[in-house]
Amino acid sequence: MTTALPPDPAPVAPGAARRRFGFGLLGPRRGRHELAPEQFESLALPVGDDGVVIGTDPHDAPAVLGIGRTAPFDAVLVGGAWTAQVIALRTVGTGARVAVETGRRQLWTSLAQAANSGQPCVTLHDVGRVPPQGASVHSPVLVVRDCGARPPRGRVVAAPWQPVLTLLPFVGPEAPRLMASADLVGVQRVSPEEAAQLGRLLGLSAEDVSALPTLGDGVTLWCARRSRMYVDTRATGPEVGLLGSARRMD
Repeated sequence: MTTALPPDPAPVAPGAARRRFGFGLLGPRRGRHELAPEQFESLALPVGDDGVVIGTDPHDAPAVLGIGRTAPFDAVLVGGAWTAQVIALRTVGTGARVAVETGRRQLWTSLAQAANSGQPCVTLHDVGRVPPQGASVHSPVLVVRDCGARPPRGRVVAAPWQPVLTLLPFVGPEAPRLMASADLVGVQRVSPEEAAQLGRLLGLSAEDVSALPTLGDGVTLWCARRSRMYVDTRATGPEVGLLGSARRMD
């Protein structure tokens, strides 16, 4: 019995593309992309912690505040409501909710109306009347307490996925207690007397104490337990249209 041989392959014209069964046509040939070891650092990306971009640091790099945390997180801001409102608005932009406890409802109404486009992203509550928020990993909540210089103890406290930001217009009698338990303290422009008191409470250097009374609007010295950072919060165009320009006093 004779076995038939397969037919000879059809001749390929010079310059014609050659097929590779299962792989398609041969692609173009380019030089290999290679870096010398001393060039590796040029590949670094300016990526920090995830969270809310609250401004830029002295090197003009983004300063990020982590909102979604697995542990309770308390922050205190001695400053104006404008900065707290920018933080709240940008927090909504990350997909989180914001609950505002305030005695100045009229100050927050426009922000709440602008943010609540179909969903209650920002809710306003009278002082002492914030209900449980049901925060979770899928629905984090930032609680902003705008209750004056003597805020009462809150019914809703910091919890996993539920940080609390307490706004103080100046260094009042409750400031030492609040700062002692805070994980983060922000200080905007204050008087020289307040700066000296904050220097003792936060262990600030003489240089920082001298700088606090001269800070510009929108500039905040954020103090963690092991670090300090000046942050300049610059509003975007839509934020200026809604909240106005940066200001220390309301």
